[in-house]
Amino acid sequence: MSTENNGEEMEIGKLRKGESELSVEEIFEQKEVPSWTDQLTFRSMVVSLILGFLFCFIVMKLNLTTGVIPSFNVAAGLLGFFFIKVWTTVLEKFGIQSKPFTRQENTVIQTCVVASSGIAFSSGYASYILGMTEKVAKQAEEGNTANNVKELSLGWMIGFVLLVSFLGLFSIVPLRKIMILDYKLTYPSGTATAYLINSFHTPKGALIAKEQIKCLFKWFSASFLWGFFQWFYTASDDCGFTSFPTFGLEAYARKFYFDFSATYVGVGMICPYIINLSMLLGAVISWGIMWPIIETKKGIWYGADLKSSSFRGENGYKVFIAIALILGDGLYHFIVVLLKTFYSLAKAVLKKHSVQDANGTLDEVKVSFDDKRRTEFFLKDQIPASFALAGYIVLAIISIIAVPFIFPQLKWYHILCIYIFAPILGFCNSYGCGLSDWSLASTYGKLAIFVIGSWIGLNQGGVVAGLAACGIMMSIVSTASDLMQDFKTGYLTLASPRSMFISQVFGTFMGCILSPIVFYFFFYKAFPTLGEEGSSYPAPYGLIYRGIALIGTEGTSALPKNCLLLSGVFFVGAIVINALKEVLVQANYNSHKYVPSPMAMAIPFFLGGYFVIDMCVGSLIKFIYEKKNKVEADLFVPAIASGMICGDSLWGMPAAVLSLVNVKPPLCMKFLPRGVNDKVDAFLSG
Repeated sequence: MSTENNGEEMEIGKLRKGESELSVEEIFEQKEVPSWTDQLTFRSMVVSLILGFLFCFIVMKLNLTTGVIPSFNVAAGLLGFFFIKVWTTVLEKFGIQSKPFTRQENTVIQTCVVASSGIAFSSGYASYILGMTEKVAKQAEEGNTANNVKELSLGWMIGFVLLVSFLGLFSIVPLRKIMILDYKLTYPSGTATAYLINSFHTPKGALIAKEQIKCLFKWFSASFLWGFFQWFYTASDDCGFTSFPTFGLEAYARKFYFDFSATYVGVGMICPYIINLSMLLGAVISWGIMWPIIETKKGIWYGADLKSSSFRGENGYKVFIAIALILGDGLYHFIVVLLKTFYSLAKAVLKKHSVQDANGTLDEVKVSFDDKRRTEFFLKDQIPASFALAGYIVLAIISIIAVPFIFPQLKWYHILCIYIFAPILGFCNSYGCGLSDWSLASTYGKLAIFVIGSWIGLNQGGVVAGLAACGIMMSIVSTASDLMQDFKTGYLTLASPRSMFISQVFGTFMGCILSPIVFYFFFYKAFPTLGEEGSSYPAPYGLIYRGIALIGTEGTSALPKNCLLLSGVFFVGAIVINALKEVLVQANYNSHKYVPSPMAMAIPFFLGGYFVIDMCVGSLIKFIYEKKNKVEADLFVPAIASGMICGDSLWGMPAAVLSLVNVKPPLCMKFLPRGVNDKVDAFLSG
């Protein structure tokens, strides 16, 4: 290795270890902090729009394939930094001077992009919205009535997401000072993002960012070209490299094969090892052991003449055992996070009172230069509580009036009840997220399905009403925790709370327009088999969310024999596994790192293990890289993975356009058993 590379590695190592003599804010002390209006630049909005579209597409594709979505903070931060640098460089070539690119503007872009891609998830086009459709209802069979089905159209999809996505922002704004300054919640993702952005704007960090961007674009290009190459061999759903029987045809039939997906190799490199191994364990338990045994009970436990997609048959076990694991895991974390939230709140209040002196004033507390400077700027641009309260009430009234026109099954008083309780749940979720980085938005959404669905009942359209209520609740709770994460990022980068709030509003608006358009035209219309098992986009959570709604409205009477018993065992098992992990954590045993995640285990129960193999390959690549050079791996693995995900996912855009204009791949590459192949050869030669 050259001396130059050795020197660069030493610099990188020092940066990673934090061996700088100056603190973060001392490094930036001489740089002027722009006003909140100057942080919101035209170029930042344009870059946010471009990246928002890209990440909406990526999140939508991941949602529609497996529902596993990693953090894109590194990719969003790097690409935002890159695009603005390109913008300023191009203008300078024409002799036009640009404003300096600040970390505050970088934070605005990050906030905007993450808000936009967050809507792609919380808007539910791969889960509760898709679960309303006739296509998914036919697979479930139960509750397939006119008032429990709603066909998708772009108009009402955009209208609904616009009506429900902004309330969460206004519900949490008045609590920002309490969460960030008084209780000093860490918000791990927001904090990590802030340190990433701060590092970009130091001389050392800019050098590293440049190398990371090169790495990202190199793997982006390779991944895009690989997706393009694979397309030529995919004339139907069962053709191409995605159907390569890596471990033999029998394993392929059980969904165990490597499907050459650059996207999921990249996702595996980002996800923690235990998540990938948990999914592999889930795939082995379900497709390797349980489903083959249940298949032998055909005609005994369930009817031999039932369709494979029927909830009364084999599919009932796949869907409802997965639901049991998800609900068990969600319920455990809901209770634990809620208890920790109340305990931490009480502890914080008692601590605050305990440091007061006899005159009722706070004792002098030593505050670091960084904290003093950050607090000063955080409190500088206030967002009036009256503005937030008025905004929430006005938006709630509009939503209460308008949403029943989209979903007649959902009455105004149902929505009113949601909006009364949603701010409380939004606060709990935001506080819990600040403690553990764990958002329970989907759990609160499932709670709304049960409450509203059982309140309305199956015959009155409770399935669609429950799924719509899930959307309202998820949107509020999810955007509330996202905004508080962004406030934490802004606090650590000296970005104004006002610029953070406005960029979050703009990003949310972008997501409300982009997400339905991307879903409707690039996926729903382009791929007619979307939502069907075995297709390129099986969208497993559509069927799972509809299954939850059916349980809420109809109960468990329609399930096949022993399905409820098995579901109960896995529900309890999920709680026990989580409790065991908590005990090991509290006892400071390192072995807690090897306890699997029930939520992760549940994902392949319905889909199979093919994407898990890809993710485990990603984990293996990361593991080898870390063994070779841990410092370099920490810096470049996220960039490599993001490039692989972005390139392969972006190929989906031209692929969708080709599908819409009926341009089909020229070749179909299939793999057949020798006996079948001999028959095909004989038929063709005859």
